[in-house]
Amino acid sequence: MKVNEIRELSTEDIQNKLVEIKEELFNLRFQQATGNLEKPSRIRELRHTVARLKTVLKEREANN
Repeated sequence: MKVNEIRELSTEDIQNKLVEIKEELFNLRFQQATGNLEKPSRIRELRHTVARLKTVLKEREANN
């Protein structure tokens, strides 16, 4: 998910997306621990997306 796409979402949508991604990240880490992870690069993608989401939330918070 790109920053421009994130900025188009409402604050509530961003927070919901953040919860969904964190859940997926937890599940992927669990799969990694058990040795069943098929796509390790997905963890990195999700971590970057979480950072992007948090950055946009902070920007909005600073502007208000």
